[in-house]
Amino acid sequence: MIRRSDILYMGYLKKSEFTGSHQGMRYRLEGVSQGEEKKLQATVWPEPYNYVSTPEEQKRRAFFDFSEAGVDQAVDWMNRLLEEERELWAHSSQRWDEYSLD
Repeated sequence: MIRRSDILYMGYLKKSEFTGSHQGMRYRLEGVSQGEEKKLQATVWPEPYNYVSTPEEQKRRAFFDFSEAGVDQAVDWMNRLLEEERELWAHSSQRWDEYSLD
């Protein structure tokens, strides 16, 4: 289970993205502009590769308020995906040969 304490504080998220991993799921939280409003974008994808090297079709995104409550909601969303798709995450590190880094 990902905990709120695993994610760095809001001051950090205001300046940079935060990445982490848990049980085969990699994740990234970052502030993005949507019109004149700033949102927290949460992206998850299966291991083994980093954000840049993973194909877009392997990534899932959700948007939340750019606030402490939004971080809590993002953590809840990631934990739901961890539970709902346990098999995907459990076997993701075995997928090295499925990707081409050309």
